[in-house]
Amino acid sequence: MEFLTGKMLGFMLILTRVGTFFSFSPLFSWQAIPVPSKVIIALLISAFFAALTPCQFTSENRPLIEMALLLANETLYGLALGLVAYCLFAVVRVCGEILAQQMGLTMANVLDPFSGEESQSVGMLLEIVFILLLLATSSHHLLIQVLGRSFQAFEPGFTPDAGVLVSSVLKASSSLLMLALQMSAPLLAAFLLLMVVLAFMARVAPEANILFLSMPIRVGLGMVMLAVFIPFLSNFITTFTTWLNRLIPL
Repeated sequence: MEFLTGKMLGFMLILTRVGTFFSFSPLFSWQAIPVPSKVIIALLISAFFAALTPCQFTSENRPLIEMALLLANETLYGLALGLVAYCLFAVVRVCGEILAQQMGLTMANVLDPFSGEESQSVGMLLEIVFILLLLATSSHHLLIQVLGRSFQAFEPGFTPDAGVLVSSVLKASSSLLMLALQMSAPLLAAFLLLMVVLAFMARVAPEANILFLSMPIRVGLGMVMLAVFIPFLSNFITTFTTWLNRLIPL
């Protein structure tokens, strides 16, 4: 009986970490995926890791409050893993939002089919393209590998300190803005050059309505830059992999 109880506790700890990770990580947390499908995927992956991960709860009875604390620790660990992955994944969307702001399309929001909320069209387009690239190159398996590495580093019931988890999330948040600015730097440079040209035209030809002409020019330049930028989006997969392996709390 103690053996079965220990095995069940070990499985619950694994399921808690996996389920929390799926609730906050990209791809698995989308509303487009039905909840029953998410539950089935979490159970199957938890059973897989339970078969590979040694369980340390087979020979002793633990108080209820201690088991609750173990589940809480696994929840925090899964939350940190999911937030780190989500911050790095959101770099593409933030880059698209920066481009949309430069194009003057800040108010042009559409319904995001993944989150069920309103989002900017350019950012959502880049995110969909990046998702297709991840699926085409099987890079979405990185998220499962993150879980596997977490169980190798910390068995069920053993998690990093709270300071390590908070530090990883904060570093991922700061890296989100830094990587988004690095990715959008050529786009910002092109629009800065456009603003200089428009300012020069306004001084040379004051009778021309530069404010009226700037909107279609900015949109046209944004579409051209977007067409040039999309083929290079696949290069971010390597960056995403590198930073994910660097920032996950192991």
